[in-house]
Amino acid sequence: MRRLWLGLVAGAVVATPARAQGNWSTYGGSDWNQRWSTLARITTANVSRMVPRMIFQTGTSKLGSLETTPIVVDGRMYVTTPYSEAVIAYDLRTRRELWRQEPKIGTTIACCGPVNRGVAIGGGTVFVGTLDARLLAFDAATGAPKWDVEVADPTHGYSITMAPLIVGDNVIVGVSGGEYGIRGHLTAYAMATGKQVWRWYSIPAPGEDPVATNGWWGTWATHAEAADLHRDIAREKADSAKYADAWKTGGGGVWTTPAYDKASNTIFATVGNPSPDLDGSVRPGDNLFTDAIVAIDATTGKTKWYYQTVPHDVWDLDATSPSVVTELGGKKVVVHAGKTGWLYVIDAATGKLVRKSQNFVPHENMFALPTEKGTRMLPGANGGSEWSPISVNPKLGYAFVAALHQPMNYITHTAPWEKGRLWLGSAFVAIPGEEQYGLFSAIDLKTGKIAWQNKVPQPMMGGSLSTAGGLTFTGEGNGNFNAFDSKTGKLLWQFNGGAGCNGTPMSFELDGEQFIAQACGGNFQLSYPLGDAILVFGLPKAQAGR
Repeated sequence: MRRLWLGLVAGAVVATPARAQGNWSTYGGSDWNQRWSTLARITTANVSRMVPRMIFQTGTSKLGSLETTPIVVDGRMYVTTPYSEAVIAYDLRTRRELWRQEPKIGTTIACCGPVNRGVAIGGGTVFVGTLDARLLAFDAATGAPKWDVEVADPTHGYSITMAPLIVGDNVIVGVSGGEYGIRGHLTAYAMATGKQVWRWYSIPAPGEDPVATNGWWGTWATHAEAADLHRDIAREKADSAKYADAWKTGGGGVWTTPAYDKASNTIFATVGNPSPDLDGSVRPGDNLFTDAIVAIDATTGKTKWYYQTVPHDVWDLDATSPSVVTELGGKKVVVHAGKTGWLYVIDAATGKLVRKSQNFVPHENMFALPTEKGTRMLPGANGGSEWSPISVNPKLGYAFVAALHQPMNYITHTAPWEKGRLWLGSAFVAIPGEEQYGLFSAIDLKTGKIAWQNKVPQPMMGGSLSTAGGLTFTGEGNGNFNAFDSKTGKLLWQFNGGAGCNGTPMSFELDGEQFIAQACGGNFQLSYPLGDAILVFGLPKAQAGR
């Protein structure tokens, strides 16, 4: 269903290109999603003097996981709040709210907290996905509604939690809901009208996708690279006729913002878990394209290649952290931090694995099958790296990964699919008395080795920012917001935001000064302290130009 609001407002803000580092005009800082800022006024030498310069309290009436990445274009900041309650624009020079839209939200079904990760901006328009699976367009200058399209039926468990992506004249958005037996997809809409241009399904129907030559069944892989998946392929094939329609409820949410490479006109998306998450008995096969990084033609929406990290996943170790494009040895590669605890470096042209990193979280009993009594395996179902975006410092050739250590038992049981009802198929439970913590790692992309690693008291949820000033920023669930020396990992500065700093930081320039912004509003899923603040840091005014 599509509702078009007529009467465009004159004087709308036009976003500058993603490569303009004074602005932060895309979710990942650039089309390549690197979360790398070329701004260098704040450095390893002066970051210790950094102070809060602005605090925006969103005033949301419903506290939840505040995971928005602020978008800044020409002195205006755009943020979203949990529950899709509000889209807000601020004037950074006056520190005042310019406009606020509070769309009416219908049915919402979401497994892992009421989340919205931010907006996209282009053509004088702000685009936002909602928890009831709609895509909304607002005038960037005034907040006036332009159009409203239903992307998928929320009563089936579809929702939107990602920040959309602008590619040419289209706005791209994917759906969450892989825990409810959806059929995931990524869809392109015309920015001007909201008309659908193409739709790519993350669960290919039989004969639908020539790259998936055997459809959702795949190649019946027995290993994930060298790791044994302990699959009973003979039984799966024997059961394939009985579950021939399993793809229709196959899951595969595309719920984090893809990367885009303009030169090859390719979108690089990560695809979530199959449905049901942990019961593979009712979904024989590799379950393509779940747990995969997929290259998609941005004009046609057709698959170019895929790399599946975990075929036939029964551990919820799906591909969730957003993909990143960078150059390595003169070649473009796609980088993804897995819930598996490995960082994958993939040839962007072919989809072939270049290397898999040293594991950045502990591994134990890897890929052991769930049992009725429970199987202890590391990493647990949250990872590894969860949705947390990595950042890349292309000068150092390092990727920075926020990760979790949460030992879990995997316990088998079965349950039928019901519309709009959580459908895990088995259970994963934390092990009482076992330590949980976070690890923040710098990984050398040239070798796959860990260059440095810092342990923090709680599992990490939320990403990082790397800057040309030699700094990498990330937050913690206890409210700490940290600045590390990118080369050595030394902690150079820390501020406590009063609630979990579980958004992903960004940087922008305003009137010759560099600023760092971070959402500190906690995390629902991990029970970190909730709040509603967007904190903006900079050097003291008198020192800002030094």
